[in-house]
Amino acid sequence: MKKLLCLLIFIHVFACDSPSQQKVPAVPEVKPGAYQIDEYLPLLKDKKVALFVNHTSLIGLTHIIDSLSSLGINITKVFTPEHGFTGTKSDGEIIEKEATNESFELISLYQRFKKPTAEQMHNIDVLVVDIQEVGVRFYTYSSTMSYLMEACAKFKIPMIVLDRPNPNGSYVDGPVLEPDVSSFIGLHPIALVHGMTIGELAKMINEEGWLADSLKCELDIIKIDNWDHNTTYSLPIRPSPNLPNDLSVALYPSLALFEGTIVSVGRGTDKQFQIIGHPDYPDTAFSFIPQPNEGSSTPPLQGEVCYGLNLTDSRMKHEFTLKYLIHFFDSLKGQTNKPFFNAYFKRLAGTEELQKQIEAGWTEEEIRKSWQPDLDAYRNLRNQYLLYED
Repeated sequence: MKKLLCLLIFIHVFACDSPSQQKVPAVPEVKPGAYQIDEYLPLLKDKKVALFVNHTSLIGLTHIIDSLSSLGINITKVFTPEHGFTGTKSDGEIIEKEATNESFELISLYQRFKKPTAEQMHNIDVLVVDIQEVGVRFYTYSSTMSYLMEACAKFKIPMIVLDRPNPNGSYVDGPVLEPDVSSFIGLHPIALVHGMTIGELAKMINEEGWLADSLKCELDIIKIDNWDHNTTYSLPIRPSPNLPNDLSVALYPSLALFEGTIVSVGRGTDKQFQIIGHPDYPDTAFSFIPQPNEGSSTPPLQGEVCYGLNLTDSRMKHEFTLKYLIHFFDSLKGQTNKPFFNAYFKRLAGTEELQKQIEAGWTEEEIRKSWQPDLDAYRNLRNQYLLYED
């Protein structure tokens, strides 16, 4: 009783304003679409419901599966993206089968074939998408969503997207995808940093006729509350195993291009997408050694001492830059007998031109000017589909 009384006194003293204190307006809590249960629950009642979710699909501390199940919703199937339901599978790891649950079928859409089959779409009345994106074209969750949109359109199944904030949603940058290099890591003609929530992106894909055979699905989007494109949003849980914190998410658009080169971005360490290095980098002041860990069973340059840059102390604002890529290309020129770029680079960049420009010695300013007309056109297109103030 004495401890409780002390606690109540503490709360009273620090909750009440003293005469000298000025009240500070409370910042409204950002609430993703999944939190707006009253808006979408009526659309799920008495339906066979499928979900596209993973470990990020939380309402507070509770997974959406548990929330909906407790409300009597009949969940028949759960689809999962790259990294699996728990978000712990290695980058690019093929997931043939996930653990099953007695009440629903758990289906990986990161198998050798990434489109859902007709059999997998059977026994579904409505499909709900609730997944955390990071706003970069080659982040594969949106590609899986696009394939599910096609399947929903084909089999006349409505889709509901429970929107979530884009932590890189305050800007648009990078080259726009060229059709000749489209792939699973770049399906649609959008900028590398596309500046859209997953709901806005779904709306654009649907209305622009980018689904196969120009199909359109019946689409409903449950909006985020108290968020716009200039709202800073810190992810409550890592979206994938190699994006452990806000800094890695901010650096990801710029550093992920190194995945198409001989340079390590820290996979196999605890500073993924915050450090950059290669054994032949000339400045040896900073080093790290990639080793297998959760999220990277066979990291590039495994077991080799890599020298390079440590960005963990930087105050990285949300921006896309080529400075690190150009710097490493110049620093490793003549230092290694391997080509700097590999075949994967053009698919990440979304264009064959970027590699040619860097090899020809173009500056970042010159490169940016070359993609500006397409980027301006994309920005104008994006404006038509925004659901939140920009």
